[in-house]
Amino acid sequence: MSALIGVGNVLKDKYRIVALCDINPDRLNKFGNMFGVSEENRFSNEEEFWKEKRSDLLLVCTLDRLHVPMAEKGLKLGYDLLLEKPISDDPAELRKLLSVAKESGRRVVVCHVLRYTAMMRKIKSLLDDGAIGRLISVDHTENVVFWHEAHSYVRGNWHSKEETTSMIMAKCCHDLDLLQYFIGSKCKSVSSMGDLRYFKKENAPEGCADRCWQCKYADTCVYSAKRIYIEQWKNVGCPENEFPFNLVTDASPTTEEALEKAVKESRYGKCVFRCDNDVVDNQTTIMQFENGVTATLKMEAFVKYGGRDIRFFGTEGELELCESRNIIVLKKYFGEDTVWKISELVDNLGGQGTGAHGGGDHRMIDNLYTILTNRDEAPETSLEKSLESHYMAIAAEESRMQGGKLIELDRFRK
Repeated sequence: MSALIGVGNVLKDKYRIVALCDINPDRLNKFGNMFGVSEENRFSNEEEFWKEKRSDLLLVCTLDRLHVPMAEKGLKLGYDLLLEKPISDDPAELRKLLSVAKESGRRVVVCHVLRYTAMMRKIKSLLDDGAIGRLISVDHTENVVFWHEAHSYVRGNWHSKEETTSMIMAKCCHDLDLLQYFIGSKCKSVSSMGDLRYFKKENAPEGCADRCWQCKYADTCVYSAKRIYIEQWKNVGCPENEFPFNLVTDASPTTEEALEKAVKESRYGKCVFRCDNDVVDNQTTIMQFENGVTATLKMEAFVKYGGRDIRFFGTEGELELCESRNIIVLKKYFGEDTVWKISELVDNLGGQGTGAHGGGDHRMIDNLYTILTNRDEAPETSLEKSLESHYMAIAAEESRMQGGKLIELDRFRK
């Protein structure tokens, strides 16, 4: 049985959701109806929700700043946790949560879903098998996509560093987690540079309106809310419940009328040059790992196609992942290249390499069930492992704020 605080669409088979808690009544009812949760177990009052333990598993899906306090309450009540990331950008808070988790004896699985995808497991297997010899360096690019940047990090929940976390924490803790997963070592030091280059008032087109619906550029601006939410919704077949449209409106199913209302009235209809955002739209980070491997991570908003481009350089060959081209390529220094299509990959958790987060969401949920029913099974994305990616993000943001200063990570772990 599962309870959720901060409602989202996460669980499917093998679980029964028995309680929900969210401050948004429309969202609470939407997902309450979707999951078949009784009215008396839908809580808009947090204090009522915390009065007793209501299930075996608690999902913490709140906004970022509430992850740690909610997780601590859950652990002290005796819940096992599925914890959304990022956890926190405060090293002391991270260390305290780890201490509480150890004292409670409960399991914490962090939603680093990309580790569970068939494509990333294929990469890990090739590296561990020595397919490119000794790993020397990694070049990793996170292609955020122009519309996703506008949706999530200019107009949306993660527009403000103070309200949530830095961009590299909010978006790229996935990527930092993958780097330590592939490299098999803790990060030693970090240097990072980047800024908010484009999405600010001085770059607004002449005569543009505060809201896209009334703007003379509504049909031509690539960041127009009308184009991103209404035209694109139609272009992909008018889905009833699909990202990002289901976050713009709580209407179930999604309709053109509901999207139009959101563009006219909600924050998702604001001009991207007239929002109160302050997170970066580009950032490059250089890392040195304790085993000597070096890596770069580039977070880039100004791209057409999403997904990750990762190149691994070894003593006997190269390995390349390109999600937008649906391929993994092994380039041995002698012989023909070997190519795998990501969409055709399967792993021991079943399913193909596509879907939400490359299929990682449902694989994580399947693996979570194994962990909860077998106490000897160690979580792949445990709290302790996850903290390393968070320390990397904290160091990167500190470095960026100091013009690229080299930051050592050991002090965050103490």
